[in-house]
Amino acid sequence: MNVTEVIAVGFALAYLLLAMQQNRLCWLAAIVSALLYLLIFAQVQLYMESGLQVVYVVMAVIGWLFWGKNNSEETLPVTTRPLRFHLTVILGIALGAVVTGSLLATYTDAARPFVDASTTVAAIVCTWMVTRKILENWLYWIVINTVSVWLFMDRGLDLTSGLFALYVLLSIAGYVSWRRTLTTQII
Repeated sequence: MNVTEVIAVGFALAYLLLAMQQNRLCWLAAIVSALLYLLIFAQVQLYMESGLQVVYVVMAVIGWLFWGKNNSEETLPVTTRPLRFHLTVILGIALGAVVTGSLLATYTDAARPFVDASTTVAAIVCTWMVTRKILENWLYWIVINTVSVWLFMDRGLDLTSGLFALYVLLSIAGYVSWRRTLTTQII
């Protein structure tokens, strides 16, 4: 464990806690955490996870813009999507993971190329879902974070693995919180 990882974990946790509260400042914490993790993941040969951090920075800017101003009527509402949408998303994630995992396995010295590719492709899709406040993003995150606990432990990132174990629990809480918001919006 190093100082950079400790700081990255702190900002990553701040991001998730603020996102659960639908606080727009979550996106600023996401930017700082992503920039730090870009370096950390490259050092442990998780190249897809490292590249994902660049996507996270871009998504954080998009999230900042979509979420509008805090505590105003202009904020983006929580929405839900039908089963057909999610089946399409899952198929897209699977195809993207197979293609990128194969490329990593063939052309790099990546550690755990197919797991790295799967969590990364899924995380890109789910981060977009968060920027649009799609309720079901939290369900995807539960799966992604569970797999990531093992992946990061395998690479010796114990603190980050612990963070992702906590993310599993916070993702459940995030789902419950956003579901309440959705129900309130409907009434």
